[in-house]
Amino acid sequence: MAIAKLSDGERKEKIEPLLAKGWKLAEDRDAIEKTFKFADFNEAFGFMTRIALKADKLDHHPEWFNVYNNVKILLATHECSGLSARDVELAKFIESL
Repeated sequence: MAIAKLSDGERKEKIEPLLAKGWKLAEDRDAIEKTFKFADFNEAFGFMTRIALKADKLDHHPEWFNVYNNVKILLATHECSGLSARDVELAKFIESL
């Protein structure tokens, strides 16, 4: 089954609450992103590990960049070339950590 992009109504309902938590719309593509800062590398890596385990179960993997205590995460669904319900689900999980 094909994965669908979020409709305009779904974007308002599902993406706006994430924007209120510090996620931003990516400038160069249909995606959301957020940078997280931690006390040290160990804390940042533990955060990434928890996300990786969930992402693997969802079969939906983030694009991310880590330098020491900073983790930048970008979420988009390649199958639909944009934001889907999968991105919302993973972002909500990330926010729950």
